[in-house]
Amino acid sequence: MGAIRECKPVLLLIAAFAASEEAMQRGKELAEREFGPIALESKTYRFDDFTPYYAKEMGEALPKRFWVFQNLIDPGVLADIKRQTNEWEAQIGKDLFINQRAATPRPLNLDPGYIELGKLILASTKDHAHRIYLRDGIFAETTLMYSKKDWQALPWSYADYQDKENQAFFTQCREYLKTRYQLLALKNAQK
Repeated sequence: MGAIRECKPVLLLIAAFAASEEAMQRGKELAEREFGPIALESKTYRFDDFTPYYAKEMGEALPKRFWVFQNLIDPGVLADIKRQTNEWEAQIGKDLFINQRAATPRPLNLDPGYIELGKLILASTKDHAHRIYLRDGIFAETTLMYSKKDWQALPWSYADYQDKENQAFFTQCREYLKTRYQLLALKNAQK
């Protein structure tokens, strides 16, 4: 029988795309208030260059970026984070749409997940054969694996996660996580 061990903390990742910069900034402010400062932020790219999936619901020319937070999290709280980001999406959408500052009731999409040394995990409200149920209507999937010094896509990996520039950012995040683990090991050794 294998020994049960505590799971290492992980880097919280939020993928954000929006129909307006105002919606993006409001989502970022809420996330930083809840999860602490952003440690790394990717370059902005056009999400609709990879898929038109959200065009009808959110519009076209959707800028997307990734945020990784300084504070490490327990991976077991991912379902709570996904439910929280869904609430923020609804709140921001309602406010901006009612006040006629958004052309659509859904001007923001926030997709949380996490990065650990061997994989990138995303949360979802949608079930599928490759997703595992967490709780409270939330599922998770391994979106990318890190193997042979590179990110490896899986058959279901989204096109923008397979993009080499985005994977370079995820590698930067992975290196940041390594330094955070080293600092934690030093702190624990000093106790």
